Amino acid sequence: MTVVVEVLDGGHTAVLERQLRAVFAEAFAEPPYEAGPRDVERAFRRFRSQVRRRGFRAAVAFDDGTAVGMAYSYPLSATTGWWDTLTEPVPEEMRREDGARTFGLFELAVRPAWRGRGVATALHRALVEGLDNRRVMLNSRPEASAAQAAYRAWGYRRVGAAVPWEGAAVHEVLVLEL
Repeated sequence: MTVVVEVLDGGHTAVLERQLRAVFAEAFAEPPYEAGPRDVERAFRRFRSQVRRRGFRAAVAFDDGTAVGMAYSYPLSATTGWWDTLTEPVPEEMRREDGARTFGLFELAVRPAWRGRGVATALHRALVEGLDNRRVMLNSRPEASAAQAAYRAWGYRRVGAAVPWEGAAVHEVLVLEL
């Protein structure tokens, strides 16, 4: 079958929650994440509020009507706490947000059986294509070598490290200038 990527707004993405939960659970069950049911539940509690954010946008990859990959994000607000989770100081100019400057990429996941087929690249391309934002920012586990290699190949650069929530592992903070 041919994988098709669709770009969706929050309302259209919300109705896919069950399928996206399955993508998340499969994609993040492996090391270094080893996500279990509690991790999936925590991610989708956030998801339910994220899909309602201004400017929310998702790219979902479908194979014969079944979601096999996803990426979603929205512009960071002027009062975002994302920069406050950094473990290393960054210049104030980098931290400045205005509600339109930075598109925060919150999840990018592909089911294992569909990896190595360009699905992640297609999702990322569809998600950021045509954005008015000046940059995209994401957090990634440093030991997730395949993800790190993809982000670097797409032009992301490391700007720091963060602990994005209490109890989380250290993540690299990566930025892509658009």
